Amino acid sequence: MRHHSATAAFLAAAVLGGLGLVPGAAHARTGPAVARAAWIKSCYDKKEGDSRPCGHWRLLRSDGTQATVRDAAITKIDAAGKEVRDSGTFAISADGKMLAYERAGDHRLVVRRLAGGPATVLPKSVVPKGIGTDEIGIDLSPTGDEVLIDYMDDPARLPAKVVTVATGKIITLPADDTMLGFSGDGDEVLATRHQGDGTTAMYAYPLDGGAPIKSTPPQVVANALAHALAPDGKTVATFTAGDPETKQPPRVRIYDLETGDLSASGDLPAKPGALPYAPYWTADGRLDVVLHSGEDGMPAVIRVLTVDPQTREATQADKYTISKTRYAYVAAGE
Repeated sequence: MRHHSATAAFLAAAVLGGLGLVPGAAHARTGPAVARAAWIKSCYDKKEGDSRPCGHWRLLRSDGTQATVRDAAITKIDAAGKEVRDSGTFAISADGKMLAYERAGDHRLVVRRLAGGPATVLPKSVVPKGIGTDEIGIDLSPTGDEVLIDYMDDPARLPAKVVTVATGKIITLPADDTMLGFSGDGDEVLATRHQGDGTTAMYAYPLDGGAPIKSTPPQVVANALAHALAPDGKTVATFTAGDPETKQPPRVRIYDLETGDLSASGDLPAKPGALPYAPYWTADGRLDVVLHSGEDGMPAVIRVLTVDPQTREATQADKYTISKTRYAYVAAGE
């Protein structure tokens, strides 16, 4: 999730169906409406002397319309149930069809379809006693069928959880690991773990209970800015930041967890300061990456690139902006 500070107001209208979504102004684009991103406005608090999230979460959809998610929490809570001045937990599946967020009022985690219908409330145990929503991170599988919940408790004692939305089934993953996200088909989870010898191990955990694939990747992979696991459960796309001083653009490499093979790098068609976050594979093997740019007080520019894993060449698939009044935003698949 990207966090920014700014001020001003934006949008309001009437409720759309049972989702609590409010439609905004339409653009000329056509096609099925899926969510590109969600953002929340920033307001300046004169008493505290800083900015805070305010209003409601707004969705930016692929047809150019915007909508308000009225039942999503504006802010997080701590373990005692007190408000934390950070934007509430929110995630969008890579296909843009599913939303996950903490619900206003009780801060329970819910998942719902963008197209409408009732929300599915996740088991209460996924946010255990002694943990606030300020200590969790969530990630949706590419089609939103599963939710990955990781905890930021220190020292790490709580194992990460994968919840199947339809059934409520919970799978636990090692507490010592840092979760990086689902594979392209949602059948595995990619994670890393710092080892005693100063190296970093990388794991692909099958969610069917099979043995994980473990590798100790080179530093250029371990220290990369973003990673994504392919549907085959072993191929990792790894993205590094650019360098504005040397004018080096962000780059992509492909790493094989089983063989240790590492491809040559490919330059992304982006300015050195653009940051590659939220890479993801689709079930059919397409590799996309979301790049962010834009300083505080200016609109955020989001570009979605499709990368050829064989040549590492990338082409732009989508481009849009988020209001300069944003406090925070999250892109689909992030």
